Amino acid sequence: MVSKILPLLCLEKLPKPQLHALPSSEIKRHSSVTFRCQSEVQNVTFMLGKLQDSGYRREQNTGRQDAEFLLVNLDSEDAGQYFCAYRTTVSQEWSEESDHLQLTVTDDRGGRGPPPAKTDTKAIFVAAFSCLSLLLLFFAIFFIYRCSQDGSAPEESPQRTIHPKQEAAGLCKLERISESNEDPLGVTYAQLNTNALSEAASVPAEDPPEAHDYATLKV
Repeated sequence: MVSKILPLLCLEKLPKPQLHALPSSEIKRHSSVTFRCQSEVQNVTFMLGKLQDSGYRREQNTGRQDAEFLLVNLDSEDAGQYFCAYRTTVSQEWSEESDHLQLTVTDDRGGRGPPPAKTDTKAIFVAAFSCLSLLLLFFAIFFIYRCSQDGSAPEESPQRTIHPKQEAAGLCKLERISESNEDPLGVTYAQLNTNALSEAASVPAEDPPEAHDYATLKV
């Protein structure tokens, strides 16, 4: 029977198969789904494809008129439109694609899971906002610290720093004070000694009283 049908299939276009999703085409995240592809011919190779991904293809040869494709741990990126096709061992051409079956992946609350791109964008936004908040906090602390340092600097500066010109002027004043406070005794004694000698030379010498008495008695 099959040997008679296969030559006819080589001449005619293969009819399109049927695709079903078990238990349902709406599945929760991290759960599983089974795609069943059915044809009217046995001993064929089945293929499962995805409309949004041209590189997605899974093949299976069961020797029956149907094949089951199991998808596990589904996520939002697994959602999309799926289809199946088959080919015989005699003809290497694929049959017409089945009707597209929409697979929907929902989150735990029953809503559709957000696309990965939106989730990544939200995470990036939260991370950038956190970094910006930390940076503003750092600048605020640094500004408060500098203001406190500037407020205390004028009180400490007169005690710690002395201008070089003021220091030189102070040294000159100290030298002048030391010169004015020198002991003037050396100059005074010299002047006193000179005056005493000049007065002694101007006064005539007097004879002692014993000498005059002795001369008078002798005559």
